[in-house]
Amino acid sequence: MKLKSLIVSIKGVKLSKAEANLFSKEKPWGVILFKRNLKSSDQIKRLILKIKNLTKNRKFPILIDEEGSSVSRLANIMRHDFSANFFGNLYGKNQSFCKKIYSHYIYSIAKTLKYLGFNINTIPVLDILRHNTNKVIGKRSFSFNKKIVNELGILTIKNLHKNRIGSVIKHIPGHGASTADSHKRMPRVFLSLKKLNKLDFIPFKSSKAKFAMTAHILYAKIDKNNVGTFSKEIIQNIIRKKIGFKGLLISDDISMKALKHDLITNAKKSLKAGCNLVLYCAGKTNDNYKLIKSLPYIDKFTQKKTSEFYKFLG
Repeated sequence: MKLKSLIVSIKGVKLSKAEANLFSKEKPWGVILFKRNLKSSDQIKRLILKIKNLTKNRKFPILIDEEGSSVSRLANIMRHDFSANFFGNLYGKNQSFCKKIYSHYIYSIAKTLKYLGFNINTIPVLDILRHNTNKVIGKRSFSFNKKIVNELGILTIKNLHKNRIGSVIKHIPGHGASTADSHKRMPRVFLSLKKLNKLDFIPFKSSKAKFAMTAHILYAKIDKNNVGTFSKEIIQNIIRKKIGFKGLLISDDISMKALKHDLITNAKKSLKAGCNLVLYCAGKTNDNYKLIKSLPYIDKFTQKKTSEFYKFLG
């Protein structure tokens, strides 16, 4: 399986000639689509079918970040103005009612995604809220309560999987203690490993998700020099050993300002630290090409997990 360790992104609602060549001649692992790429149901289905035909792979990974409320890439097509936090609050009031409603909600979103041609949704957000959590997470988090975050996270994965949609738990090992927006600058968290393990790590443990997305956060008491995405200590000893995540690890977007290097350096540092796949979201064709030419093919572990994912898709 000769695939590059890169998830690319595109510019508009149609593929340019250069983008079509990217999918037919190069070997990206997958693609993530954003609101700028999604105009109508028919257009989305055509675009995704074209990408799958160009790659000669009907199981080619097509990702979307469809959380609902403030993070909805399909707002042009379907409205679901319910945040994760809405369901977390509902869970606090009536647990059994919330579980039924939320399961139905996620199941229906997954059914729509499958109909359109997507096969991975980058949810659930398993970050635990604090009173000073940056608003970039805010209502995207289910709760201050680790039990509620954990329970609703499990339900999210279960109902996506029922529709053969892969899930991406994020932002591992936990973004909730951060007071800064990693899109704009590097957040620093000064909590001890013991405190993080008691709270932030909990929802990520024993997860059945196929994928996880790293946090571009400096956990100063664990690795004072590297953000989670660049840290062997975080990835190998915390995410893989202590948390025990067994799926594929995707970097958060390498074009975010929390990462201070150029794109290629950011990508290579992510892979060197232990990320299996690099995510690039800005959709610039030249950067897609630069990255794909510079990055290695996926390793044996990633090949194995990719094959398992293809089998899961049926």
